[in-house]
Amino acid sequence: MSKQQETDDQAVSPVGRWKVSLSPHLKSNESVEKIMWTVVACLVPPLVLSVFIFGIQTLFITAVSVISCVIVEAVSQKALGRRVTIKDGSAVLTGMLMAFVIPPGVSPLLPILAAIFAIYIGKHLLGGIGYNFFNPALLGRAFLLASFPVAMTSAWLPPVQDFAIFSYLGTQVDAVATATPLAVMKEHGMAAFTQTFGSGASLYSSFFLGWRPGCIGETSGFLLVLGGLYLMYRGYITWHIPVSLLGTIALLSWIFGGEGYFAGDPLLALLSGGALLGAFYMATDYVTSPSNKISQIVFGIGIGALTVLIRLKGGYPEGICYAILLMNPLSTVLDSFFKPQRFAPPVGGAK
Repeated sequence: MSKQQETDDQAVSPVGRWKVSLSPHLKSNESVEKIMWTVVACLVPPLVLSVFIFGIQTLFITAVSVISCVIVEAVSQKALGRRVTIKDGSAVLTGMLMAFVIPPGVSPLLPILAAIFAIYIGKHLLGGIGYNFFNPALLGRAFLLASFPVAMTSAWLPPVQDFAIFSYLGTQVDAVATATPLAVMKEHGMAAFTQTFGSGASLYSSFFLGWRPGCIGETSGFLLVLGGLYLMYRGYITWHIPVSLLGTIALLSWIFGGEGYFAGDPLLALLSGGALLGAFYMATDYVTSPSNKISQIVFGIGIGALTVLIRLKGGYPEGICYAILLMNPLSTVLDSFFKPQRFAPPVGGAK
């Protein structure tokens, strides 16, 4: 082909003039770095509260997770001949989210192994940032849960007793209990749940504020929702996935809960596990979630339904992790199925 022909082809073809990047394509003045570090900042208050509730061990595990993810990110990019982008905050965010879904009493070796699996295998071997179709942080948790099931289901720490703020608010959660609320409900039923954690307004307030056993960053519903609302205010996420996801969990828990599952109480079903963390910070990941608004609603409904199904019928008490991972590969399918109608005239002016 002559140079004149190449020039003519580029003049009529957008491919010759435009550089098409990987989806999602969003019109925004915000940079990847700014978005990532803003989300990290929203996760700092729940982490600080977790340190007060469970002790300095939570900060140590989180630091190990973050540092491991950053190191594995840099080594992976160097080994694969790619530009090192650890300053963009994506590895730091993955490390924080992965620590947030790990029990606070685990060995520091676990977040290191999870970082290798999540960043190197789940992210960079699939092409790097923007190409992975599974959420890396949840992939790391799934790896740990499959490889170290005893540690991941038993390394819970009780809340510190007589913490002044919670005592002032009148919370009465049994500090001796180290099993999570979902685990107590799954294994022993509603009677054991109320005997262990109490009932009434004090139960709702303590769970909402974070005074309960659980993973490092999932306990404080108040701070998680507050950070999620701020991300919505900044336009980094929209309401479609969180509202549809949480609404589905609440509705199905109310319908199918009965006496054996929080007595059909949708609010307890939302506050007792990692639903709030998953809805605002995991399911809304740009790369592994749909871009179309209708697709996002269907995506959130699917995650919520799978979460309740796993909680009720599965072997593990919590299901939000696997529910999100199961829906991640369907993101592009949903976007293709619900793609908006195009009104532009065909190329060439054909009628």
